[in-house]
Amino acid sequence: MSCLNSLISGYVSRIGDHSRLFNIEKGRYPIRFQNFHKVCASLSVEPLTSTNATKLGFGDSKELMAAEANLLVGTYNRAAVVISSGKGCTLYDVEGKEYLDMASGIAVNALGHGDEDWVNAVTQQANILTHVSNVYYSVPQLELAKRLVDGSFADRVFFSNSGTEANEAAIKFARKYQRFSHPDEKQPATEFISFTNSFHGRTMGALALTSKEQYRLPFEPVMPGVSFLEYGSIEAAKEAIVRGKTAAVFVEPIQGEGGIYSATKEFLQSLRDACDAAGALLVFDEVQCGLGRTGYLWAHEIYGVFPDIMTLAKPLAGGLPIGAVLMTNKVASAINYGDHGSTFAGSPLVCNAAVAVFDKVTKPGFLASVTKKGEYLKELLSQKLGGNKHVKEIRGTGLIVGVELDVSASPLVDACCNSGLLILTAGKGNVVRIVPPLVISEQELELGVNIMSKCMSSIDES
Repeated sequence: MSCLNSLISGYVSRIGDHSRLFNIEKGRYPIRFQNFHKVCASLSVEPLTSTNATKLGFGDSKELMAAEANLLVGTYNRAAVVISSGKGCTLYDVEGKEYLDMASGIAVNALGHGDEDWVNAVTQQANILTHVSNVYYSVPQLELAKRLVDGSFADRVFFSNSGTEANEAAIKFARKYQRFSHPDEKQPATEFISFTNSFHGRTMGALALTSKEQYRLPFEPVMPGVSFLEYGSIEAAKEAIVRGKTAAVFVEPIQGEGGIYSATKEFLQSLRDACDAAGALLVFDEVQCGLGRTGYLWAHEIYGVFPDIMTLAKPLAGGLPIGAVLMTNKVASAINYGDHGSTFAGSPLVCNAAVAVFDKVTKPGFLASVTKKGEYLKELLSQKLGGNKHVKEIRGTGLIVGVELDVSASPLVDACCNSGLLILTAGKGNVVRIVPPLVISEQELELGVNIMSKCMSSIDES
């Protein structure tokens, strides 16, 4: 209860006359805790500012960043912003400055920040049951699994905690499938094929499938037996996918980290045909491009080509950590008790949040609105940026869009951040990656592109 006292006290310090709702000193709570978020919302609590941060024991942005340098391992080259709160597609730093969020936590916050249905799902479930592990059954996990199966090619689901964990599981499942399918062979197929510009995660197996050398080289030897082919090369894939050798092919239908490159139907179909001929599994990594990001529920639906396994993560729980591996019965039949597992994966809290996200994304008209806004975004970018000498190409589908430059995109991204717009880099650092919340408005898209246009001069200045 002391944590609750601290939480409510923090809010009371910011809501003035409304403090009569809470008798903190006597330890009485006239409202029910599960409705606390509704009360706070009705009071229009302002974003956390540096003044309030100081009251809570923090300093301003510079002090916070300096403190972090002495406490955390230096794995992140962060932007010089300390985010404190958010609502919709707007974020606020500790000084109260507003930012239009067109990065959405690296394509995670599909519903933006503080979506009412999502908040209700999280708070209600937190009051009922948060975690039990996978030793027991839980209702939200089954509800989410049913939605994923009913809405996809898949027959079965395995839950994990992140995208890289989902790809690790897919690696294991592919190896086990080959062993299960060829019980009389001393050495069944164990090798994998991935592609240039690919990104599948940072754990050792997923890292081995990631083409960027700067991610892999410091940690070699990583998992052996991975070949990298040119993304989009049909002939190279036909030659490389071999029976008795290739266990699975991992491919992103639309590459996010790699630079917003889209596959073609012919390329994905050639992979499907070659895998079928060789007895290999086809794995689609839709960690970044899946669940509505393209204007389709799944990116591969654009092409009409379907995998044996699909990995998901980023947007699925709207900001809480989750991953999922969707697969056919053919693959699932090879997996037995104890072959894989996770303590935290598929918890009631996270799955209930994911059910709320899934239900909103699949509402009639939602995906069509993503398609419409994506087309409008590319039109705006073409009008405002297309004539700039440094812009080579504007590409993407739905609300996963890239602007390729002939120079580093970092000066532009930094200038936009200083001007109140959050966007990302991708590719070799020369691509601006735009992955806003799927609920962003056309007016907010206009604002974001206008800021980008005004900041283009930063490229030449740098």
